[in-house]
Amino acid sequence: MLEKLASALPKAELHLHLEGTLEPEMVFALAKKHNVRLRFPSAAALREAYQFQDLQSFLDLYYEGAGVLRDEEDFHQLTLAYMDRVARDGVCHVEPFFDPQTHTGRGVAMREVVEGVVGGLREGEKKHGISWRLIPCFLRHLSEEEARKTWRDLIPFQKYFSAVGLDSSEKGNPPGKFSGVFAEVRAAGLCGVAHAGEEGPASSIREALEKLQAVRIDHGVRCVEDPDLVRELAKKRIPLTTCPLSNVRLCVYEKMSDHPLKKLLDAGVNATANSDDPPFFGGYLLDNWLSCLRELSLEKHHLVQLAKNSFEGSFLPEKEKAKWMEKVDQVAASCV
Repeated sequence: MLEKLASALPKAELHLHLEGTLEPEMVFALAKKHNVRLRFPSAAALREAYQFQDLQSFLDLYYEGAGVLRDEEDFHQLTLAYMDRVARDGVCHVEPFFDPQTHTGRGVAMREVVEGVVGGLREGEKKHGISWRLIPCFLRHLSEEEARKTWRDLIPFQKYFSAVGLDSSEKGNPPGKFSGVFAEVRAAGLCGVAHAGEEGPASSIREALEKLQAVRIDHGVRCVEDPDLVRELAKKRIPLTTCPLSNVRLCVYEKMSDHPLKKLLDAGVNATANSDDPPFFGGYLLDNWLSCLRELSLEKHHLVQLAKNSFEGSFLPEKEKAKWMEKVDQVAASCV
């Protein structure tokens, strides 16, 4: 019965990297289109390589795969495939990330990337009724000056964005490294979100909140190492976009039963469950929900809270959030 409820509840996905939705079959199809040579003989062999020791071992393969994305049509196809897939999971709203520098660094024009992604989101919305907000991210392993140049290249497309994010390897790249460019982003009227507290400690979350004035923390699971921080996150309702399957596959936790999602929900934190990079980590959004349901012994109220948190933590207008929360209650009441 709870699995049925998990499937039926309306949900928003707040932590998803579009480049990380590249299924191996699409990688090979686009490689053929662009005559790109891959080091794997088949899609099956590439999928078998999805065994990671840490975040960096994943990122190496992630960036290699993204190299097949070359033109606007590719980005449109990638994005629409994601929208088609999550429509089956009861997802009603998405706020995906994309990494401009991964592509502009290879000579792909910013316009090709942004307009391809936006075109895919618009077509997905038309087909499935899924609303969206879009978040470009700076790559933290690169310099702040490179992030600043990327921001200036993004400004002509600002109308499409609801926030700007920070992702890539957390080790050795603290949030404060980008405080200047995030100040520029805020001055232009956009807020910031940041990956923190995945590889990095709880202090990385505090730094993102203080130095970047981040309004949402992506991952954030290491906050449990600082009880005062957990209480602060709960009191201020600062959203954490956790990614349970990702955390296990990247060895943040040895097994799903170690994941702190249930503890965070019980502590009143606005935590959500998301898929991050689904083909790499073994599941899309509903797969993450179901894995947590089984391995963390979630109860009905946890599922309802996850659904409500996903809308509360979104960039939707307050009126839209209220509409979806009411819908969550209606669906929950019908699944006795």
